[in-house]
Amino acid sequence: MSFLQDPSFFGMGMWSIGAGAIGVAALALLLANTDMFLAKPEKAALEYLEDIDLKTLEKDAVTFKAKALWEKNGAVIMAVRRPGCFLCREEATDLSSLKPKLDELGVPLYAVVKEHIKNEVKDFQPYFKGEIFLDENKKFYGPQRRKMMFMGFVRLGVWQNFFRAWNGGFSGNLDGEGFILGGVFVMGPGKQGILLEHREKEFGDKVNLTSVLEAARKIRPQTSASEKQ
Repeated sequence: MSFLQDPSFFGMGMWSIGAGAIGVAALALLLANTDMFLAKPEKAALEYLEDIDLKTLEKDAVTFKAKALWEKNGAVIMAVRRPGCFLCREEATDLSSLKPKLDELGVPLYAVVKEHIKNEVKDFQPYFKGEIFLDENKKFYGPQRRKMMFMGFVRLGVWQNFFRAWNGGFSGNLDGEGFILGGVFVMGPGKQGILLEHREKEFGDKVNLTSVLEAARKIRPQTSASEKQ
């Protein structure tokens, strides 16, 4: 048992423990930066989206079915993760840059939020050039809601998104629920269906604007019987 009296033995032991801890931390960091443990999105069916209850945001709120947003001319819809988030404000600005082209196509731009607290929606509106509605039941964030918790803060992609938005001059706050991931939809009119469904995989995972326009150009507006005559 004389080796227990040797200081180098304890030094080697502590070094081994430290090296092992570093190895475990490195492995955890590596795995956190893969998509292995990310919640896989469940694709939404048209029937599911059509039946979602939305509310207008004025004092005397009106409730209506979501299909009213796209049943005639289609629509581009952003499911906002959190209006105060500077990453969401960046994406809203990007989508709003498409509005002149969407207007030419006759395709409206909308957003839904899952909360209406303080001045969050009002402060979001300068970034988003379309109408905004409330999805209290968070259905646009389903059918299976996905959350990114604190693992998001060890993902390299998230930090790249942070720096991109900061460098773009965007800022925000921490008010409201921000862990349920959002997305973007391009909806065709009637039964044309879902032409694009982008589900945010991590904080700041923006939709591809070219893909949004390509999907919007596929929209074929519904014509009423009187228009056909």
